[in-house]
Amino acid sequence: MRDRPQRTGAQLPSPGLPLPTRPAFWRSPVRGVRFTAVLGLVLLAGITLLFVTGLLSYAAYNPDLAAVNDKTPAKGLLGFYLFDWPTGPHWLYRLTQGVHVTLGIVLVPVLLAKLWSVVPKLFALPPVRSAGHALERLSLLLLVGGALFEFVTGLLNIQLEYLFPGSFYSLHFYGAWVFFAAFLAHTCLKLPRALRVLRDGLPASESDELASPDPAAPTVSRRGALAVVGAGSLLLLVTSAGRSFDGGLRRTALLTPRGGAEPGSGPDGFQINKTAAKVGIVPAETGERWRLTVAGPAGEFRLSRAELLAMGQHSAALPIACVEGWSTSDQWWRGVRLRDLATLAGFPDGRPPGVLVESLQRSGPFRSVALRDNQVRDPRSLLALDVNGAPLSPDHGYPARVIVPAAPGVMNTKWVSRLTFGEL
Repeated sequence: MRDRPQRTGAQLPSPGLPLPTRPAFWRSPVRGVRFTAVLGLVLLAGITLLFVTGLLSYAAYNPDLAAVNDKTPAKGLLGFYLFDWPTGPHWLYRLTQGVHVTLGIVLVPVLLAKLWSVVPKLFALPPVRSAGHALERLSLLLLVGGALFEFVTGLLNIQLEYLFPGSFYSLHFYGAWVFFAAFLAHTCLKLPRALRVLRDGLPASESDELASPDPAAPTVSRRGALAVVGAGSLLLLVTSAGRSFDGGLRRTALLTPRGGAEPGSGPDGFQINKTAAKVGIVPAETGERWRLTVAGPAGEFRLSRAELLAMGQHSAALPIACVEGWSTSDQWWRGVRLRDLATLAGFPDGRPPGVLVESLQRSGPFRSVALRDNQVRDPRSLLALDVNGAPLSPDHGYPARVIVPAAPGVMNTKWVSRLTFGEL
């Protein structure tokens, strides 16, 4: 009886089965230079706008004002563009951050389609053919890695899932610069040819290196594939953009934590980020014994809520807009102007300096924030005591919170315990 041959390892693939390093492995008839060029131009416009709105979002925190605002202290020259964030129009941050987050979500199908269209090149051999090709491969490595990192961390932040190590602000900021630098290098290398192909078609003297040499039978045309990508982006737009609005539109935002119905009804029935219970605020801290400390050249003053209500009260219609991209419509806030409190603290000349705002919240990256002098001077900047005609609820910052036009939500400190006016 003959012995059966012994298996010495995993079964080898059939000799006729191509490997990913061979062009014949990739048989989709959809791939091609023109298909990739269309997706690339969409990403060129979209990612450029993403980068600009991201830089604006970073500037809105006034990171160069004080250490408490700066989550990227090692940024160096990367902060060259920073400027004094304005207070008008009052919906500015709501617009820039809403566009930033919504556009990032909408571009996901386009990005995935673009990566799919060029994936054969990632397996091409030899990996480096020349100095120019080496530069292209390096830019691709940083481009693909940077794109995946930025989009994944951004989407996790929107969903309030902080699965990455370190601070989202610093990781996303530094990652954006690496990604956009690679994106610019790749654009300089590829844009002229992409425009030429879209305008004149592929010259007969050039081969389509992305097209399969042995394409499978088509199941969808390239135009059809682009339509599928566009439909995916449209679906994401419809199911996410509503978180920036109130009422029925918010209910369409099925893919974001701030979508769905409003959290209750009445004057306080609008979206919040963190509840009082979540950050450890207990009723004993915000009851009758609560006092606001106002400090400045004139000394320190401790004011009860009743004493604050006895001061001149002013109203302002302002939204809440957060880094996750959600926002509310204008709410009617009423309270004491910050500039009036600056006068009490010893700055009576009408040009108060900045202010350090501290919360009862014991931990968190923005339990203390610094506001610029232009933010303190704005007559709409309030230490709010009421909203929409009723006292603040605990989750909206009772007994007092700051509200500043055009500022990110985390800069509108809740459960305020101390205001220190002076040079920051």
